[in-house]
Amino acid sequence: MTQRDVVFPPGRQALYDRNHYSPAIRSNGFLFVSGQVGSREDGSPEPDLEAQVRRAFDNLNSILKAAGSRFDDVIDVTVFMVDPQSTFETIWKVVPEYWGQAPYPTLTAVGVTWLYGFDFEIKVIARQTEQANQ
Repeated sequence: MTQRDVVFPPGRQALYDRNHYSPAIRSNGFLFVSGQVGSREDGSPEPDLEAQVRRAFDNLNSILKAAGSRFDDVIDVTVFMVDPQSTFETIWKVVPEYWGQAPYPTLTAVGVTWLYGFDFEIKVIARQTEQANQ
């Protein structure tokens, strides 16, 4: 079996080890990032929704940076929102702070009933530059 090329952001490996998954995997020029939530360092949810969304993006960006990428390299986004009818406006007020300029990545938004105590999760696929793969 081929060894997975795992990317760990600094300071959070214990959280991923405890939950038995990898934050991101490099494969064939792409970076597949696990869903990121607005968790504090200990894994607990950020209670304020806007702060939770910002922290989810910050957690995502730390993984992208560890892989030698940035949000501009993201090509596909999936977001999960608990109760999107009541949370969408608040969430989408924060997203442009991190999204960057057009052209934007593709997006799928999914309404869910449960996210392990969180209200927002973002998972992405990013292209890896030649420099990032070296």
